[in-house]
Amino acid sequence: MDEQQLLKDCLKGDVHAQKRLYEKYARKMFGVCLRYAGDQPMAEDFMQEGFIRVFANLKNYRMEGSFEGWIRRIMINTSLEILRKKDIFRYASPLDNDFQVSDQAEEGEDVPDTDALVRLIQAMPAGFRAVFNLYVVENCSHKEIGQMLGISEGTSKSQYARARAWLQKRLKG
Repeated sequence: MDEQQLLKDCLKGDVHAQKRLYEKYARKMFGVCLRYAGDQPMAEDFMQEGFIRVFANLKNYRMEGSFEGWIRRIMINTSLEILRKKDIFRYASPLDNDFQVSDQAEEGEDVPDTDALVRLIQAMPAGFRAVFNLYVVENCSHKEIGQMLGISEGTSKSQYARARAWLQKRLKG
């Protein structure tokens, strides 16, 4: 069954089609949610809420562009909204002018395996983790991140710099 037919069946309320759609994307979307969550149960909550929104808004998908990308955006926005409600940026402060951020890895620096890196990113404080993922993985600018999270561009830069420092400290230790 092609994706468009699957979507049409979902829109008609076919629960079997909805289950197939969920099963088709759940694993990938769990990975997306896991990047923003501190642990697996939180990621499961993000994903469950995200799929509720996917099915509630399926009528708004125009059958143009990547459906997977559309779902992914919902999962990211849902995760960020839940994190915002938890007020993860309450104590965030803008970057000091003398603190420089470098995106370049130092020559000869060991790179950890992917699983270890994912675990470290999950262990980051929520504000660091959200900004880090948006900047590094989603390629958002600090201005965009600020708008998405309701923080200043400077606070986004600060959170990213602190996330990098936090991560580097644990990678070296």
